[in-house]
Amino acid sequence: MNDIENDERLEKLFDEIREAVSYFKSDERNTSIRENVIFRAIADKLLTDFERAEYYGLPDTCRMREGVKIISPENLICGDYVYISENAIIDASGGLEIGNHTTIGVNACIWTHSTVYSTLSLSQLSPAPYNSRKRSIIGNGVFIGANSVIMPGTSIADLTVIQPLSLVDFIISETNSIVGGNPARIVGHISNEKIKSKTQEGFK
Repeated sequence: MNDIENDERLEKLFDEIREAVSYFKSDERNTSIRENVIFRAIADKLLTDFERAEYYGLPDTCRMREGVKIISPENLICGDYVYISENAIIDASGGLEIGNHTTIGVNACIWTHSTVYSTLSLSQLSPAPYNSRKRSIIGNGVFIGANSVIMPGTSIADLTVIQPLSLVDFIISETNSIVGGNPARIVGHISNEKIKSKTQEGFK
């Protein structure tokens, strides 16, 4: 124990913490954000993927990997058996619904708000007066590939595959669609028969 107490690295860490604390602002907004950030940062490192999802208020059948950020979780409606991969950003500030058995890939971003007009009008204040918000709906059994971006106001039909690195900014109304590209478009369809056969034989 004495070795730890006398460790210069520990004292340096304390100095860094003291330096950071000196920048704390005591207003209501920053205090609320800080408490949220600190507790969630600790939870992110300590919990398993099932525990982490439950901590964020998702159904106990869901799984959430490390580094996920959920914006405005109070506006998120999440189904069962949803899997959210590492470092995904889930923005529910404009309203977001995610269906059952959906997978969100590594580094994927789902947005329901935009700061474009606040930026272009030189009005990037807090709160920004010209931020826009649009509700998005992601169906059941949707696979969103890694590093994809889902834009505000998007609706994705059931059993849709979003290929990695896709930018989706339109309403996908056809089930069993394969979507890819930047900007994304429907590039194919996957039949229920193929899904069934792959499930039975195993993917190779």
